[in-house]
Amino acid sequence: MKYLHTMVRVADLAQSLAFYVDALGLVVLKRKDYPAGKFTLVYLAAPDDEAAQIELTHNWEQDAAYTAGRNFGHVAYAVDDIYATCARLQAHGVTINRPPRDGHMAFVRSPDGISIELLQVGTPLAVAEPWASMQNVGEW
Repeated sequence: MKYLHTMVRVADLAQSLAFYVDALGLVVLKRKDYPAGKFTLVYLAAPDDEAAQIELTHNWEQDAAYTAGRNFGHVAYAVDDIYATCARLQAHGVTINRPPRDGHMAFVRSPDGISIELLQVGTPLAVAEPWASMQNVGEW
């Protein structure tokens, strides 16, 4: 058995790609439009780690926002510098829902409300401002 990917339905593909690619830093591995089915699939992965993929599914005629099921928790990525990653996300207008106060873990949400956990690779970074005194925002 081999893990392939996690599928996430997205309402606005351009907005989602701006989040996952531009802000979070994932790379597009493959994109396929299916005109007969009226949907698009985009496969993403962390740079140099194609084994763990996320599949964005955009149904062209979806009118209502998707709701998150309670059985889906989050997608997690290990990052080399959690502070730099969170700063880059903020620069792209992303709210840091659970700041990396401990130098180890943070949570953000995608435009469709998917919770993304960010974990510092190796030993947690030294506690630093402005992160140490930031409060949680919303849910993650």
